[in-house]
Amino acid sequence: MPRATNNVAARQRRKKILKAAKGYRLGKSRLYATAKDQVEKGWQYAYRDRRAKKRTFRRLWITRINAACRLSGISYSVFMQALKKAEVDLNRKALADLAVHNPDGFAELVKQVTA
Repeated sequence: MPRATNNVAARQRRKKILKAAKGYRLGKSRLYATAKDQVEKGWQYAYRDRRAKKRTFRRLWITRINAACRLSGISYSVFMQALKKAEVDLNRKALADLAVHNPDGFAELVKQVTA
């Protein structure tokens, strides 16, 4: 009986990895063994950074809100406390967007919640 090989499946598996490694430098995009290592490492980074992205954006929003608050002569923590007390239900993403794209509206909001 002839020897059975796994050619089709093995080639598909290797092509899938090499396709995922497109754009990598040198042998990492051409050699299967190094490409496989790099693609797996890339997937690890992607998994980790999908979670880190949420933290990073929250930090960015807080920084933007704080900068806009300082222009209005108030600190971030005092502003957030005033928002809670005034029962204004805006999240940090919306506040940061308001601070960047409509500074006058943000300054008006600061006046309202601190009054």
